[in-house]
Amino acid sequence: MRDGFTQEGFAEVWTPVAMSREVGRAPYGLTLAGERLVLFRDAKGTLAALRDQCPHRGVKLSLGKVGADGCLECPFHGWRFAADGQCAHIPLNPMPEEKRQRFAATAFPVRERGGLVWLYTRPGAEAPDEPHVPEALEKPGVHVWLYAETWNAHWTRAMENMLDSPHLPFVHRRTIGGALRRRMKPDSRMDVEVEPTPTGFRTYASLDGEKPQGFLDWLRPNGMRLNIPIPGRLMQLHMWCVPVDATHVRMMLASARDFVRTQPLAALVDRYNTRILREDKAVVESSQPLEAPPVSEERSVATDRATLAFRRWYLERKKHGGDVAAEAAPSLAS
Repeated sequence: MRDGFTQEGFAEVWTPVAMSREVGRAPYGLTLAGERLVLFRDAKGTLAALRDQCPHRGVKLSLGKVGADGCLECPFHGWRFAADGQCAHIPLNPMPEEKRQRFAATAFPVRERGGLVWLYTRPGAEAPDEPHVPEALEKPGVHVWLYAETWNAHWTRAMENMLDSPHLPFVHRRTIGGALRRRMKPDSRMDVEVEPTPTGFRTYASLDGEKPQGFLDWLRPNGMRLNIPIPGRLMQLHMWCVPVDATHVRMMLASARDFVRTQPLAALVDRYNTRILREDKAVVESSQPLEAPPVSEERSVATDRATLAFRRWYLERKKHGGDVAAEAAPSLAS
């Protein structure tokens, strides 16, 4: 049976699923690509992730509580599970530890980096590699601001939007696309370049032959990094389009800069970033069909080169159930 990760082309990948500050002492339940998960902290405060389903009767473990021993207790019959999923205790049913092993919950690899909780979408205690955490999120002297909201859209439509340069002077004409719109002429031409990188690809957009000033990275599978060129300064916007289910995506924004770091000015800049994000929302939520379709089913042009590279990668992964050379560079043909 194909699980939600496989159906969404999201199997065996690292993705952020929450902000660290969202996971306190109480269990934190979430849905990722249609799969129910629960995050919790053990007695030492270390993060753990389990399938949000007790192996006994299928109850949500996120409705339970974490005990003094750091184990997550099911609310139905009090079964307790350790961070690695092992069943630590079954009330009213004394048995040796080796017998309890067959009653384990399903655990997932999880990391806490850059203020985010990263989860690997394959059950088990180990992952083949570590998540790619953008360096700006962990760089000393950098102000990092994290924000998340949920949209009524499929994650692929949101991801393509984040990789799309030609929409800037239209959707974002009053914010980050204003300067580009003022430079546009009726016969202007945008050239989009796409270069493979170890973590996805980097794309540049130039207008009327002018040298691109910034760049945009696709961080495979569902991340984006926009580098905003400011001489002598660091300013980057990161976005992860985290699938919730077939009709919802959680948009996780992380802005990083090494200036305007003190309040209240920092808060003003951070709110400006949410304004940029919400300019995209209505457009993305209106897309039909909900999921990005095969390339041949929509009319595309040269400036769609970056979004089409992502789409080909996604559809190929989904076609093969994620069991393809998933980390291979996507086709960059226009």
